[in-house]
Amino acid sequence: MRPPLVYHPAYSVPLPEGHRFPMAKFRLLLEYLLQQGLTGPERIHRPLPAPRRWLEQVHRRSYHEAVSQGTLTPADVRRLGLPPSPALVRRSWLAVGGTVLTARLALRHGLACHLAGGTHHAFAEHGSGFCVFNDCAVAALVLLAERRLERLMVVDLDVHQGDGTATIFRDDPRVYTFSVHGAANFPRHKPPGDLDLALPDGLGDEEYLGAVARRLPGLLEQIRPELVLYNAGVDPHRDDRLGRLCLSDAGLLARDRLVLEACLQRRIPVATVIGGGYDRLPALVERHALVVRAATMVAAEQRL
Repeated sequence: MRPPLVYHPAYSVPLPEGHRFPMAKFRLLLEYLLQQGLTGPERIHRPLPAPRRWLEQVHRRSYHEAVSQGTLTPADVRRLGLPPSPALVRRSWLAVGGTVLTARLALRHGLACHLAGGTHHAFAEHGSGFCVFNDCAVAALVLLAERRLERLMVVDLDVHQGDGTATIFRDDPRVYTFSVHGAANFPRHKPPGDLDLALPDGLGDEEYLGAVARRLPGLLEQIRPELVLYNAGVDPHRDDRLGRLCLSDAGLLARDRLVLEACLQRRIPVATVIGGGYDRLPALVERHALVVRAATMVAAEQRL
């Protein structure tokens, strides 16, 4: 009943001391899930790096070559927010491969979880906001190009609007983007997706869950996607350094169950990615584990 998970040891790479991106969370998340009995080694799938042809479904060759060759401009590096390194390059190609693998496992099993991913601020021609490549966008377009399906939905509940994803799919009716995010939070300019719910600072569990519950089931009935890519960012949490909303751990777990149940009750497969979260590592890792807890509960209830 435990869903398959996707992870690679290269997901955590060295960053300068004091850097605010919690890069160690990926390694610690797998350790925590194993310690808590939420998964076992037999459930872990290791991805390969995305081939260039996958990446170029979304990203311009000039951009991904600049990333891989270390020739990004200083302005590009500032916008990205991560210092270039060979380890970061490898990690970025692997994480895209990981989300594609997670999507394929979800189509096979009904539900699968990636212990990384959700880099929704990456645009076709540049990275931004700690996001090098847009993993969900690549996964969607790879599956569409392979004719594995004809329509998908991205459900993005990270507290920051997925500006890169919204822009990439602006003129593509095959991919519906639904984002619930903080109205006053990053990014400053929020290009419209198919449906954006912009929430006020300080919103708590009840109001947040009500906002999602009022929209998501109807959207699933209307769009009828053949796969949902779910960004389960935990930065709406009340203690998140960059969040500005006020969800509790229980609220995040209820949110993840709401999304997964709404999809699986309609026989729509779901691939989850962990998205953003910015806090002390022990608490942050426990929050990122919530989507796997929710997936385990819902998989058991749905007998997946």
